[in-house]
Amino acid sequence: MSRAATPFARLGLLAALTVAGAGAASAAPVVIEFRDGVITPQVVEIAAGEPAELLIRNTGTSAGEFESKALKKETVVGPGKEMTVKLPALPAGDYAFVDEFHERQDSARGTVTVK
Repeated sequence: MSRAATPFARLGLLAALTVAGAGAASAAPVVIEFRDGVITPQVVEIAAGEPAELLIRNTGTSAGEFESKALKKETVVGPGKEMTVKLPALPAGDYAFVDEFHERQDSARGTVTVK
């Protein structure tokens, strides 16, 4: 490579890295609180066609279990702990989930709405 082409080559590389890096940044996780059979919020929204993360934070005194047959995800979260549930890009729709350890309570049911 000639000395004259070097600055342009560097500029092209910088532009390529900037474009590649722009898509690499992901949205902040959606926080869902579990507290002894109460889920807050009970409805969360994520963007269609983009991967997403749910941060399940258990602020209660008993364990909770995030379970969604629709999303094919399940994880136990101890009291005072948090877990991340990674979701692939999903089509628009509603995906039910529950705190399975407290599933008899209406307050232990939720929905991930993909728009």
